[in-house]
Amino acid sequence: MVPPAWAALGKETFASPAYTVLLHGHDTYKPEDVDYFVGFRPPPGFLKSLPNLKLVISFGAGVDGFLADPQFPRNIALVRFTEPALAFEMAQHVTMHALIIHRQQRFFDKAQAEGVWRQIMMPRATAKTRIGILGLGEIGGKIGGRLAGFGFPVSGWSKTRKTIPNLKSFAGQGELNAFLGQCDILACVLPQTAQTINMMNKDFFAQMPRGAAIINVARGSIVVDEDLIAALDSGQLSAAVLDVFRTEPLPADHPFWKHPKITITPHVAGLTDPHMALAYVENCVRKHEAGEPLADIVDIDRGY
Repeated sequence: MVPPAWAALGKETFASPAYTVLLHGHDTYKPEDVDYFVGFRPPPGFLKSLPNLKLVISFGAGVDGFLADPQFPRNIALVRFTEPALAFEMAQHVTMHALIIHRQQRFFDKAQAEGVWRQIMMPRATAKTRIGILGLGEIGGKIGGRLAGFGFPVSGWSKTRKTIPNLKSFAGQGELNAFLGQCDILACVLPQTAQTINMMNKDFFAQMPRGAAIINVARGSIVVDEDLIAALDSGQLSAAVLDVFRTEPLPADHPFWKHPKITITPHVAGLTDPHMALAYVENCVRKHEAGEPLADIVDIDRGY
């Protein structure tokens, strides 16, 4: 089964000799006929209604849409999509916005809109602009490597110590404040878990250098919206780039839309390519049917 929103691509897009495709919300089927589920955010209780389900495959790197279901069948393995191109695109997105912040591009955008020739110095040299990566999985490591290539001193925080070239590793709750205290720009790529929800709050922002900036390409639930706006208004933070939100699409009346220090992108930092995703699915099904081990199986208790 695949998401109905992808049905417009045509059933031939998903065709494979390895399986028969059913488009949920489009095709008629019996629950007992479904062996594999592929998608993003199934309705609560839906997966439990499939009695012969063998495997669940997420079309994205994040799996909180599955784990939010209190009836998720924990006896069924959940595999998350980890195509290298996805990490590459997210690293590209974060790098672009880190450079926009660093080079003061929003200042020049405003000057152009006003028709004014206006110059400004960068607040600090590249070699003195410290960038932190919150979350050092595959995507976080890729982001760190890209930014280090531009000459930025890069550090990262994760639950456990990581060894990544050209990146200083901070680990555990005991080193979080020290990490935040040296982040002029912070990029968040943490998964949504019980521990990370509301993590980026007023106390979190207060640990960062005054005038720091954040980029969130993880999950909107990690940021406390009201605390972020307060930090921006007070000058504790100078800018925020947000690709993810608590409610998506972001409601038209949300204050983020018109805040002068916030840049919004509509959850496009890393888009899943349908053709790559289906090749991944086909490989997962082949391996599972052959009894071969699968990579990228989610630890349900950890949430990633």
